[in-house]
Amino acid sequence: MKTVLITGCSSGYGLETARYFLSQGWNVVATMRNPRQDLLPACPNLRVLALDVTRPESIAQALDAAGHIDILVNNAGIGLFGAFEATPMSTVRDIFETNTFGAMAMCHAVIPRFRQHRAGLIINVTSSATLAPFPLVAAYTASKTAVEGFTASLQHELKAFDVRVKLVEPGYGPSTRFTANGQQRMQGLIPEAYEAFAHSVFADLGRTIAVTMEADVAQAVWQAANDASDRLHFPAGADAVALAARR
Repeated sequence: MKTVLITGCSSGYGLETARYFLSQGWNVVATMRNPRQDLLPACPNLRVLALDVTRPESIAQALDAAGHIDILVNNAGIGLFGAFEATPMSTVRDIFETNTFGAMAMCHAVIPRFRQHRAGLIINVTSSATLAPFPLVAAYTASKTAVEGFTASLQHELKAFDVRVKLVEPGYGPSTRFTANGQQRMQGLIPEAYEAFAHSVFADLGRTIAVTMEADVAQAVWQAANDASDRLHFPAGADAVALAARR
C-alpha cells in the first residue's frame, strides 16, 4: 500500500485530497500547522502530523515521523487579494515564504530519499492564475508562477533518477477558505483609488458559473498520482480546464 504525504490539510483542497486518498485505501500522512485529529475519520492508515513548511526544523521532524513516503503533495499555501501598489513588501515575502519557498523546501528535503530509492513522485499544487492573468492577485500569482517554472525544470533533472514531478492547477474555489484565511493579511489592500475597480472584479467573480470544488482538486491530484506518462500539467475544475484548453 502506497503512502502519500499532503501538506496543508486543515481545510479546503488539502483536507479533501486526504479524504479521497483514504477512501482509496492509501496510507495518508495529513500535515497541518496546528494538527486536528477530528478533521478526518479515525483509521489505522492515517497519521496527522504537525508541519510548518516555512520552518526547516518542522519539515525535518515531520518527515522523520512520516518515515517512508511514495508521494509528496505540496498543497500548503496562503492567499492574497489586493492592489499590488498597496501591498507591503513584507506581505509579498510572507506569500513567497509559504507558497514558493515552502514548496521548494519540501522538495529539497524529500528529493534525496526519492533519488536513493529511484522512485517517488512530487505533486505541486499551484493555481489557474498561472494559466491566465487575473487582476488584484499579482503577488499571489507571482508566487505560484515561480512554482510552475521550478517544477518544469525539476521534472527534467529528476527524470534520470526515476523520480516524477507533476503540477495540479486549481481554478477559482468559492467554497474554500482562501479569502477568510487571509482576511487579516488583506486589510487595507484595496485603497480608495482601486475601490470601483475592485467592486467590478468582485461582481464578475460573483457571476462566475464554472468554478472549482474541493473534490475537483482531489480527483486531479489522484489522477496525477496514478499517471505514468510524462504529462506535467493537470488543471483542476471546469474553469481551470477551460483556461488550459485556451492556452
